[in-house]
Amino acid sequence: MSQNDPRDASREVKRVPPQSWSGESPDALATSGMFLAGLIMVTRNRYLSWPSLFFGISAYINYHPLRTKEGGQPPLANLALAVAAVVASYLPFFLADPQRSSQPVKLV
Repeated sequence: MSQNDPRDASREVKRVPPQSWSGESPDALATSGMFLAGLIMVTRNRYLSWPSLFFGISAYINYHPLRTKEGGQPPLANLALAVAAVVASYLPFFLADPQRSSQPVKLV
């Protein structure tokens, strides 16, 4: 520092956050569950629907309102999207096609 600087260099202290602050950790399970649910809606892959439902339930159970960001997704929306993905992936099995009604159902 120069001689005419009024700040005292001996009183400088490195800034340290308090111990009560916790680092913001992204909710990876909820994010991947939402991504998988959207992927299932497009591809109708029923094998990916069950992990998506598991991620949705896990996000609902591990939801802590005091530790979430302002713009975070509510856990019920994540769970509802996961349930809708399971329903959408299995819906073609329950809907009858009038042209194929005489043929046996072939499960893939």
